[in-house]
Amino acid sequence: MYRYSANLLLLVAGITWGMGFVAQQTAMQDIGPFLFVGVRFCLAALAVLPFVYYERSKIHAEETKTLTVKDLNTMLLLGLVFFLGMILQQIGLLTTTVTNAGFLTGLYVVFVPFILWIVLREKQHWIIWPVALACLLGIFLLGGGHLGGLNIGDSLVTAGAVFWAVQVIMMGKIAQRTRRPVLVATVQFACCGLLGLIGHWVCSALLGIDLEPPLALESLRAALPEILYAALIAGAFAFTLQAIGQRYTGEAEAAILLSSESVFAALFAAWFLSDRLELAGYLGCAIMFAAILVVQVVPANVKAAAVGRG
Repeated sequence: MYRYSANLLLLVAGITWGMGFVAQQTAMQDIGPFLFVGVRFCLAALAVLPFVYYERSKIHAEETKTLTVKDLNTMLLLGLVFFLGMILQQIGLLTTTVTNAGFLTGLYVVFVPFILWIVLREKQHWIIWPVALACLLGIFLLGGGHLGGLNIGDSLVTAGAVFWAVQVIMMGKIAQRTRRPVLVATVQFACCGLLGLIGHWVCSALLGIDLEPPLALESLRAALPEILYAALIAGAFAFTLQAIGQRYTGEAEAAILLSSESVFAALFAAWFLSDRLELAGYLGCAIMFAAILVVQVVPANVKAAAVGRG
């Protein structure tokens, strides 16, 4: 797959996630966050599972032995990281707006290159730094151009952004190493779904926490449209696109492309939920789109110039 094609998949994933924020928040009117996450990703895992066998059939016989116990353990750890990012975001949506959630989740665009540089000692293309800062400015403007008045929901979503940064890095590493992005996505979904259902049982049945009301079929039926969109489109479809795209794209560049979800979360919230987008927000959208274009064009031009000189 060409780099541009992989990056297009990541951009489509960002657009789909932006719409997913709306479904995630409206579903909370009927069911709790743990049950929503659990049902959503169990369905996502079942939806993608048939494609795991198709993916395996396309791998050459000599490559079937590349999957190791270490790879499987890494996938399970990825599932845990994915769950922590998702549940913090989902609980945060109980008390924050879709626009704020998209804005704060997008902070992983800056966390990713710093983690790669400081923790993993991986050098980044010089364009990543100004583009990441431009994305941060765009996200800041999308949030209204101020940091005041943050509530507990905003804090939880921000904490979740740290786990999303780790998830983006881990997804890129394991998808590239195993060459089985669909399998990686499926294991991630299954782990997240099972942990969500366990969390629902612990919170509702054992602890009786108001955050997680007991399972009721009427409530589950009322939230079914949001669950299906979040499970099949924003879940199975979009996160699998992420896994496939990150096999061919660097983690820092992928984070910039995926951060487009902040833009589309704000736009869809303005459209469906009447969240008001100020002039600064539209300016933030423009800056982020420009940053995405720059990260596509500059590295390719530099590489082409280097080849031409050679």
